Amino acid sequence: MTVDLAGLDFTLPAELSATRPPEARGVARDEVRLLVSDGDTLTHARFRELPAFLRPGDLVVVNNSAMLAAAVDAELDGVPAVLHFSTWLTGHRWVVEVRDPAGTPWAGRPPESGARLRLPGDATAVLREPWLPGATRLWVAEVDSEVRELLARHGRPITYSYVPERWSADYYRTVFGREPGSAEMPSAGRPFTETLVTELVARGIALAPITLHTGVSSPETGEPPHPERLVVPDLTARLVNLTRAAGGRVIAVGTTVTRALESAADDRGRVHATAGWTALVLDGSRPARVVDGLITGWHAPGASHLHLLESVAGAEVVGRAYRAAVDTGYLWHEFGDTALLFRRRPGAHPGAAVA
Repeated sequence: MTVDLAGLDFTLPAELSATRPPEARGVARDEVRLLVSDGDTLTHARFRELPAFLRPGDLVVVNNSAMLAAAVDAELDGVPAVLHFSTWLTGHRWVVEVRDPAGTPWAGRPPESGARLRLPGDATAVLREPWLPGATRLWVAEVDSEVRELLARHGRPITYSYVPERWSADYYRTVFGREPGSAEMPSAGRPFTETLVTELVARGIALAPITLHTGVSSPETGEPPHPERLVVPDLTARLVNLTRAAGGRVIAVGTTVTRALESAADDRGRVHATAGWTALVLDGSRPARVVDGLITGWHAPGASHLHLLESVAGAEVVGRAYRAAVDTGYLWHEFGDTALLFRRRPGAHPGAAVA
């Protein structure tokens, strides 16, 4: 796989995919690697060292969405399949995705309107129409049973082909997850521990939550992010505005937090309490107005998340960080390593000094 960002082409070797949780590799959650890009300096660290790269008065914004066990075994046209529940709409209507049992894109006959999937517990899902015009990966489906009860009894975490084993829901929980609703783990928050959160607060670094329920990702197609539900509470909006007014930095934990905050910001960069849906797509043509730094995992080549990173840190910073991560063996995906990318300061010039 290759990615072209800021004029750089590089290949992601298969061995850099994290196929197991760090705990299963003998590594604590907060001991995964952390690559920090600040100005012209790249620093290699461990995630537990995060407080050393922040300052008193900074604000870390986290996603308190918790992951649902959103994958269930299914049968479509007599062929075994897996149904991913992506996003709740209204009543018994959900956005869903059909995939092969191995976690790869569906290889059977393309789904069409009216197709019925048999689910556990004698439940049925009927595909009605594509979720987005011109795309047939995600469908709006009507389910004849209570989906959350179905998932509680028969669901499991969504996995893709690069994770060959199944892992219990405990491996997909973050310390911030309080509001069930995400199809996939808001993985940038995974390396945080209660001890690390305590250390941040003790250093005068504040934390505040938003809620953004993630839908299913699409590592194969690179399609833009689809609409997602979000809540930016009034208290969080006020803390963001106060932090920026006092000269502190707003650090988003993940692309989900970045999308939520930027969706709630006006043209002057002032954040307002928001609840509903966001369809905002961030890229280099729409720079971030609020977020000064971004804690993130490493995204697959071609993923739309790369353009969101560019909106915060700039294409040169992102490209340089990704090249360094490949060269020094960082691990990709939700069980992999992390980065902290700061917005480039005015007048700074590219050119890496690696500490």
